[in-house]
Amino acid sequence: MATMIDEFCQILLRTGSLKFGTFKLASGLLSPYYVDLRLIPSNPEAFQRTVAMYRSVLEPDIIKRAQRLAGVPTAGIAYAAVVALNVSKPFLYVRGEQKEHGRGRRIEGLLQPGDRVVVLDDVVTTGKSILEAADAIRAEGGMVEDAVVLLDRQQGADENLRKSQMKLHSFATVRRIAEALLTLGTIDEEQYKEILGQIE
Repeated sequence: MATMIDEFCQILLRTGSLKFGTFKLASGLLSPYYVDLRLIPSNPEAFQRTVAMYRSVLEPDIIKRAQRLAGVPTAGIAYAAVVALNVSKPFLYVRGEQKEHGRGRRIEGLLQPGDRVVVLDDVVTTGKSILEAADAIRAEGGMVEDAVVLLDRQQGADENLRKSQMKLHSFATVRRIAEALLTLGTIDEEQYKEILGQIE
């Protein structure tokens, strides 16, 4: 796993997905760093490798339990679609808002009552986006027990998901990524401390 972590760090750097500054996150929190994994699908080679990283988390136990994979809007949708294709599981996605036309649905794709759905996103902070997606899936009869992400920022998501009877599975934690980046010499001690200062 260590070599894949190092590879993920290289992908972050090569695609410009790691930035330092002042950023407002989807959770509403302010952060001195930002991981923008929306950039990775623009690099086919990096995208293929991150799909393999998702697969390393999913297989074999989670895949056995899953009947469908669901993407969280918006970044999780691209990843979930490709990962679902790679593991031969039906794909669906959750809209940010309910449609006001057509069938007026919040879930796009086929979902039957009782289906076990694994929710997939790119980065998780507090878990708010994943919990909203899970609520939408459950409202239409789906069962959600697992969420899979590439990166856990370690800012409360694990505990928040547990309260909603969900288990968080991540390819990497931000602490592990920060340690690897520091070892690789691609961030300095100050940046390392800024990242760790966000961990709860």
